[in-house]
This record gives sequence, C-alpha cells and structure tokens, in this order.
Amino acid sequence: MTPPSAPPTRASLSEAQAFLAAYPDVQAIDIVLSDLHGVGRGKIIRRHELESLFTSGRGMPASLFAQDVAGDDVPAAIALMGDGGGDSRCWPVPKTLGYQSATGRGVVLLQMEAADGTPCPLDPRTALLGQIARAQSTGLTPMGALELEFYLVDKERDGAGCPQPARAPMTGRRLSSTNCMSVDELDEMSPFFDAVYSGAVALDLPLESLISEYAAGQFELTLRYRALAQAADDIIRAKRLLRSTARRFGMEACFMAKPFSQSSGSGMHLHLSLTDAGGANLFGDPSEGVLSPLMLSAIGGIRHSMAESMLVLAPVLNSWRRFAGTVYSPAANTWGTEDRNVALRIPAGGARSRHFEHRVAGVDANPYLVAAITLGAALDGIDAGMDPGPEGAGGATAYPAIPASWRDAITLFEGSEGMKALLGAPLHEMFAALKRGEHDALAVQVTDLEWLLYGTTL
Repeated sequence: MTPPSAPPTRASLSEAQAFLAAYPDVQAIDIVLSDLHGVGRGKIIRRHELESLFTSGRGMPASLFAQDVAGDDVPAAIALMGDGGGDSRCWPVPKTLGYQSATGRGVVLLQMEAADGTPCPLDPRTALLGQIARAQSTGLTPMGALELEFYLVDKERDGAGCPQPARAPMTGRRLSSTNCMSVDELDEMSPFFDAVYSGAVALDLPLESLISEYAAGQFELTLRYRALAQAADDIIRAKRLLRSTARRFGMEACFMAKPFSQSSGSGMHLHLSLTDAGGANLFGDPSEGVLSPLMLSAIGGIRHSMAESMLVLAPVLNSWRRFAGTVYSPAANTWGTEDRNVALRIPAGGARSRHFEHRVAGVDANPYLVAAITLGAALDGIDAGMDPGPEGAGGATAYPAIPASWRDAITLFEGSEGMKALLGAPLHEMFAALKRGEHDALAVQVTDLEWLLYGTTL
C-alpha cells in the first residue's frame, strides 16, 4: 500500500528576494536535505545562486538516502536504487530560509522530488506530508510540537580520553552534578543560551522554555505547538542552531540517546492533536472528566503498531541503552494520564487544549519519520475505532510488547505491512536495508570493553 501523496510544496521566489534584501552582506547559504537518519546533507551555495535555487531547484543524488549515518553507501541499500546514480531535483521548504547568526550564512531546508515532479518516495519529509494529506482528506489538521533533550559536552576529552560535560561559559565551572531544573545553572550557561535564542529569532524558529535536565550537562528546549510539518522542520533547524552555536563556545551539542552510561538518556517527545476546519481541538474533553473518544482511538492505533515502529523511534544501537535505565524512559507499551513512566502520556491541563505525548522516541530519531508513523498509526486507530486498553503498567499486555533489542526491532520492522503502508514501500525497504547493514557492520566490531573484560582473563 502507498500512503496518500501530498502535492509538491515549494517555497516561493519572494522568500529568497526578501532574504537577499534583508541581508545584503550575506554571501553564502547552507542548503540542507535531511537523509533517512535525520543527518543534513547538501551544499553551501553563493549569494548569486539563491534565486535560481528557488526557480529551478538544485540537483542532488537520491542515493543520499542509501547512505549510513557516516555518509558511506550501504551496498544492500544502493542495490535498491535502480536510478544509475543520477540527480533528482531538490527544492526549498517553505518558511525555512533564515539567517544563521553563529555562522554569518543563510540556511534553508530542502525536499526532493522525483523526475516526474512528484515528491521523492525516499525523502522522509515526503512520508510525513503523505500522512498529513491523509488526515486533511478527512477534515483533520494535525498539530504538534517536539521536545528536544540534549547534552553539551566539552570539545576536550577527560584524562581517560572520555567525553565529559562542558564548562559553563559564565563561570568556567565544569558541569558535574544532576542539578535538575536548576535556574542558577541556566544562568551560568546564559551566554551560550542567549546566543541560541538570538539565533532562533533570526531564523524565525519558535524556541520556548529552557530546562536544566536530569544529568550533568543535559538540557531541554521546548518549541511552539503548531502545524505538524513545521514542528518537524523546527527540530531539524534547532539541532543545526545548537550545533553551530556550541562550536563557537568550545562545546559540542550531543544528540545521542544515551551518551553516558550512568546518566539520563535524551528523548524527543512528540505532542500531538487534531483540529477541525475551524481550528477546534478534536482531542478536547467532551465533558468534565471525560477524555475524547477520538483521542483514545488514536492512542489505541499507536499502541497497536508500537512494537513494529520501534526501529523508527530507536533507530541505532545506542538508542537501546536509553531503555536500560527506565526512569522517565518508557520501555513498555503503555498509556496513562499525567504519568511520565508510560509510553503515551496525556498531560494535565485545560480540557480544550487536551493532547497526548508520545514519549518513546530518542533524540537520535528522525523527526519526520517519528511524526509520520505516529500520525499514521493514530489515524489507523481512529479509522478502526480502536480501544486504548487499560491505563498504566497493568495494561501493558493489551497490545504487543516493545521488542527487547535493536536486532529484534529491525526484524519486526522488516516484516511489518503496517509500517510499509505508513511510510510507503520504497522508504520502508530502504530504511530496513540501512539498519540491517548498520547492525551487521557493528556486530563484528570488537570493543575496548571486551578487551578489558576478556582479553587476558579467559
């Protein structure tokens, strides 16, 4: 089955002209296409090339979607291409052209089209737009926001050669304790975060609250709740902003799901709701103390497919280390109201603004794919009138359990007709091939820990 195809959406030339007029001294622009891992691939073009990008597009090979995280071709994935390695056309994504104050360059996101002008089926943004079009065809508008948890680490390693938390720019103090929700720690970090927020204003990126999270050097940024495609674009742009700004402060922004074995993992929680044509929230409580049947069916649909979707939510080997320490990292297929230990949480709040939070995805996941499979599964649940099952840990057995390992997740995903339907057969097959190749390559690597434990002992 192929998901509904959204018509191509291209930014208008007026966006480029307005940017050039507003920033007469900018001489270069980063043009960024997100691959299946969420890694930005592209070029830096010169000022005089920007208008032609908006009027004629830019050629890039679709084989970028057959590369691993390091940018190397995966043979089994390349074998699926069948296009001879030729270029496809990439076009600017509306409302993503902006100025990067950290680099002095512009930046714009791209989306790829096939030779016939239709959206490229391997582009992860295409998968999300397809599910949004599906929702809109029934009068529903998906709204959402994603939270961004991350670590700031020092560019220099510690005495043992290991990564270590960054120093606070204001005081020079090494971040060394949990300090969860410490406002003083945020103040120590304020030169960096002031630069981040200034950069966000220049990009028209709606960053909101900042939190010192549950580990040394770990932080969380929230973003404004809005149309789901823009919300996913926001994560791609926010990661680039954090990385480029951190480099100028002697730090690196780390988006691994579990960078430190004894510290909290980093998630990318998705908040989702559906509105009608008039903007009314259809997940709002129909009466006091009663949850929306539509929202509960959406939760049922997500629980129904969660096991098969885990490769999207936890895409790499390191992702699965986050579930080993399960405090606030849900490792079971559960739901509940105002419970941070469940996979699908309904936050407390006003009845009219009701929504649910999908808490499973790590910050290493591709936001377009996470949003696509979450929205698609929610729509499946609504179409079928699915029941969410009992709340809390006691309801975990109502739907298939989350797989126990990355390898199991790959196998489940490979055989999933549901994921194929939501993502489209070409993307489903490509993503499975990439992850199977990555798994097999890592499976033969001998680690330093193995040498330490077994090398001269057994």
